[in-house]
Amino acid sequence: MRLVLPILLAMVLTPIVSMSPAHSQDATVYVVSYIDVTPAARGTVAGMLRQLATASRKDEGNTRFEILQRTAPSNQFTIVSIWKDQKAYDAHVAAAHTRDFRENIKPHLISAIDDRLHNGMEIAGAAANAPRGAIYVVTHVDVPPPRKDECIAALKTLVADSRKEGGGVRFEVFQQGNRPNHFSVVETWKNQKAYDDHITAPHTRKFRDQLTPMSGALYDERTYKAL
Repeated sequence: MRLVLPILLAMVLTPIVSMSPAHSQDATVYVVSYIDVTPAARGTVAGMLRQLATASRKDEGNTRFEILQRTAPSNQFTIVSIWKDQKAYDAHVAAAHTRDFRENIKPHLISAIDDRLHNGMEIAGAAANAPRGAIYVVTHVDVPPPRKDECIAALKTLVADSRKEGGGVRFEVFQQGNRPNHFSVVETWKNQKAYDDHITAPHTRKFRDQLTPMSGALYDERTYKAL
C-alpha cells in the first residue's frame, strides 16, 4: 500500500504539470474599437478622440493608441490600442478620461461603439514611424469555425509575403478572444502607391481567392488616415 499511494499521486499530478505551459502565453490585449457618428459631428468627435488619445497614452500598461479616421465615409473612426494585460485595459476602461469620453460621445453616435478584444497572432516588432500621408488599413476577417485553421494558415502566408514589400510600415493580425474564428488585419503603408501595389500583388490576390469560398461575411477592408 505504501508503494501504491505515491504512484497514484504521481498519476494525478502529471496532467497538472503538463498543462502549465498553456498559462505562459502572451497576456497582451489588442483592442480594435469601431466608432460611427453622425456626419455633422465628425469634426467634433475627431477633437474628442485626440484628447482621449493624449490621456490614454499616459495610462499605465499602454503600448500603442492610434486614432484612425476612415477615408470614406469620414464619419467613421477606429481606435487600435495595445495593453500590457487585461488588468491594464480594465483600468483604462474605468479611468475618468475614458468614462467621460464614452458619456460625451453618446449624442453623436449612430450605433454603439463596437469594442473587439484580441490576442496577438502575427505581431510586428517595433515599426518605423509612419510618414505623413501613410495609409492605414483595418480589415475584419471571419470564417465558419471549421475553417478557422485553414484561414490562419492563409493569413500567416499573407503576412510573410506582405512584410517583404518595400512600401510597408507594419502588417499584423489579431485574433479575437471570444470568437477565435474572427480576425483583424491591421496594416500601415507608406503612401497610396504602396497600398495600391499591395492590393494588386499576386500574393494578395491569392489570399483573397482562398478566403472567398470560406468567408463568413463580406471582405470588410477599410482605409484610414491617422489623426
